Amino acid sequence: MTDQRRAVRRLLVGAQALIVTLAAAPLAAQYGATNGEWAHYSGDRGSTKYSALDQIDRDNFDRLEVVWRWESADSRLPEGASRFEPGHFRGTPLMFDGVVYVPTGLAQVAALDAATGEELWLYNPESYGRGVPVHSLAQIRGLESWTDSETGERRIVIATGGRQLVSIDAGTGVPDPEFGRKGVVDLTQDLGREVNPRHLGHSAPVIIVRDTIIVGSAIFDFPAFNRAPPGHVRAYDIRTGELRWRFNSIPQEGEPHTETWENEAWRKAGNTNVWSMMSADPELGYVYLPFGTPTNDYYGGHRHGDNVYAESIVCVDVETGEVVWHFQTVHHGIWDYDLATAPNLMDIVVDGREIKAVAQASKQGMTYVFDRATGEPIWPIVEAPVNYHSSVPGEKLAKTQPFPTRPPPFETLGIDIHDLIDFTPELRAEAIETIRDYVIGPIFTPLVVHGVDGKLGTIQAPGTGGGANWAGASADPETGMLYVPSQVRPRAVSLTPPDAARSDWHYTARTLIPAPTVQGLPLLKPPYRRITAIDMNRGEHAWQIPVGEGPTHHPAIKHLDLGPLGSQHPMHAASEGGILLTKTLLITFLARVDELAEWERRYPDGGWLQAYDKATGDLLSQVEVDRSLHSAPMTYMADGRQFIVIAGGGSRGQQPEEPAELVAFALPE
Repeated sequence: MTDQRRAVRRLLVGAQALIVTLAAAPLAAQYGATNGEWAHYSGDRGSTKYSALDQIDRDNFDRLEVVWRWESADSRLPEGASRFEPGHFRGTPLMFDGVVYVPTGLAQVAALDAATGEELWLYNPESYGRGVPVHSLAQIRGLESWTDSETGERRIVIATGGRQLVSIDAGTGVPDPEFGRKGVVDLTQDLGREVNPRHLGHSAPVIIVRDTIIVGSAIFDFPAFNRAPPGHVRAYDIRTGELRWRFNSIPQEGEPHTETWENEAWRKAGNTNVWSMMSADPELGYVYLPFGTPTNDYYGGHRHGDNVYAESIVCVDVETGEVVWHFQTVHHGIWDYDLATAPNLMDIVVDGREIKAVAQASKQGMTYVFDRATGEPIWPIVEAPVNYHSSVPGEKLAKTQPFPTRPPPFETLGIDIHDLIDFTPELRAEAIETIRDYVIGPIFTPLVVHGVDGKLGTIQAPGTGGGANWAGASADPETGMLYVPSQVRPRAVSLTPPDAARSDWHYTARTLIPAPTVQGLPLLKPPYRRITAIDMNRGEHAWQIPVGEGPTHHPAIKHLDLGPLGSQHPMHAASEGGILLTKTLLITFLARVDELAEWERRYPDGGWLQAYDKATGDLLSQVEVDRSLHSAPMTYMADGRQFIVIAGGGSRGQQPEEPAELVAFALPE
């Protein structure tokens, strides 16, 4: 590009920015996708999943139709090109300048015409040739975009399952030759110690703030030996790919909080990683990192102490990587209660005081709310005593855990006798008999060794895959409402001594199983899947609804005409998609499944795109689609038409087979 063209481009970009700034002035302090585009995973860096578009509304939603489809480019790879297969297609696309950008499960990146779905270019980093991924199925959930403030040129950045950080020219699909080595940075480096790359990967999008790329990581949850990679967060220069800083999620020698990793456990401990989405406040220059559990997820005998920064929300300065503030939601976690959701940035008004807040929804069914500049809780979070008397040899649990006083929990916290199903006296009696073989109790009840005292395990509620999972919450910047999709999904967990030749852990988790059922019905009372609307200005629930019919047609309860119970399906409930907010609607989706089929055979077969009233939770309309949907839904305008685009299908071997496709909905022309 000539100097003259660069100068013209800078003028145009500056003029466009001024127009956008003036147009957006009334909501300057708020978040949300702008200009009818969707330039970041959640529409913005504040993880709102909100767009002010309203061409699609309550009066015409039922007229939506599929207007184009794009089959994942992974289907074009030669037989045997990859040693592993992609799972459900979960790649949430971006859209700007009239072009949709989407990642495939195997980390290919495609550019499509936003109005027609026509493929414009395809880039293949051949990530699948760099070894077996961190998990058995490859899933890339999203991308990030960046605009050069000097030239206006735009980049697409992806972290691949093959441990690559790639910067791609958005116009050509060609990697940036000035970035790293021919456009690629090796993410097996810069972790501070040698790691086994087989245990390391990436599935979530990176986030870019002030020309800095922040990268989390996915790390295998069940390593056989106590040497998993640490989940340190790294930052790279967007123009050169050079390392700018590394934040040690497990404090290293001389750093604060090493004393919370007793007996120098920080030297060997792994995981404690950001495997999900991150958020950022570009004005403050702060990035908000949700961290997961250390190795191993269910036994902490090798890592006594609170284990800061595990299961914490950590605010770091994007320029330096230094901690601004942090808060630990679980001390010495052994329940796999990762912070699996992106923190939501919101501007709220509490008791007449305007607050720039950040809300962190959690697997344990609680929402922690802070001033995002200072880390001060908006409402008190109390340290309450919990049962810390573990019967597992070598374990040492925390005596207290933090509980927010507001907002109220959005899920069932722990289990007592009153939480068991009581649709009929017979079912309740059977439920009481069933739990005799298990340990139940309040949330944070200790785990047990399998078979000791005749117990098969501890039933967790929410379970490890329950609560608010990677789909995350959605925030309405105009109303101050937070919408949390969740499920209870109880799970029975127990520990067992491993074969010493295969592991150096004293105990590891047995095969994790769903909680026992009662005649095929869930053990607990409904709802099993729900959406909770939280008024963040008051810290109170506005409404809560079940999502999905659930097992209402079971012979033991069919005659009771119970109405919706919420889906108990384990493959797509809180672990899928999430909620798109528009000016007038709450939009999500539901898969068509046999709720009463055997757990491992519940394959989805198409589903519904749904619209709810944001103020009441009433289901307004739904549109049937011949594809089970999986990614976060997003929306944009192209050629004067509003589109809703979602990825779906893609799990090979299931019956019926569903191709991996990007599906675009719009109103008839």
